Amino acid sequence: MAAEAGAKIAPDQTLIYKTANEVNLRLHVFNPSGHAAGNRRPCIVFFHGGGFTHGEPSQFYPHGKHLAEHGLVAISAEYRLKKDVAEIDTCISDAKSAMRWVRSHAAELGVDPKRIAAGGGSAGGHLAAATATLEGFDDATDDLTVSCRPDALILFNPVLDMSPEGYGHERAVALMGDDWAKISPAQHLAKGIPPTLFLVGSEDRMVKLPIAKRIEAVAKAAGSRFELEIYDGAKHRFFNSGRKGDIDYYAITV
Repeated sequence: MAAEAGAKIAPDQTLIYKTANEVNLRLHVFNPSGHAAGNRRPCIVFFHGGGFTHGEPSQFYPHGKHLAEHGLVAISAEYRLKKDVAEIDTCISDAKSAMRWVRSHAAELGVDPKRIAAGGGSAGGHLAAATATLEGFDDATDDLTVSCRPDALILFNPVLDMSPEGYGHERAVALMGDDWAKISPAQHLAKGIPPTLFLVGSEDRMVKLPIAKRIEAVAKAAGSRFELEIYDGAKHRFFNSGRKGDIDYYAITV
């Protein structure tokens, strides 16, 4: 349904940020009216959800269009997907590459390299948080002198905790074995994270409220600015444009 809502919207441009396994990965860019390369606007890079196996950048087209109308450069990033088996490490690598590409091309994008946020929903929220918290998973072609760490995080029902109590633990173990925590952002908050807005529904069965509150407590204990917004009665993916229901959560959250 989110893809259907986004299908009615088109980005201002698409740019290739990486070629991997002969696949061109693109950034879908929304610019403010009258935007020019000489500007230094804030920017946000979104990563779509879909369990690391499916999904489309168009999920965040409505958000991109809305934020561009309010003065941001908004980008929805592609990343490699494998429908049969989630290759989370590859997805993290692509997310880090996307952040580095945007920062290193800030001048031509008209972006302030010190005001680049990362955002995403569900698995995409994991990827956004991964660019801020996880060590390693860097593409061999990346310039590691360019930071992939965002200056803020906007996370919609993100899959952050892949512990046995969280969500996706079996996938994490299948990929990393006993080192599963290396791909679980919730286990890497003690050193502090960028200012974060975490939006979650009270009835989310994947990102459960007690887990979200525990993450909030850990992040705040580390001295991070962390704002947890809870939407009563909302379920997973509640924030998407075009979802039917008595409450237009997209309009509220955007």
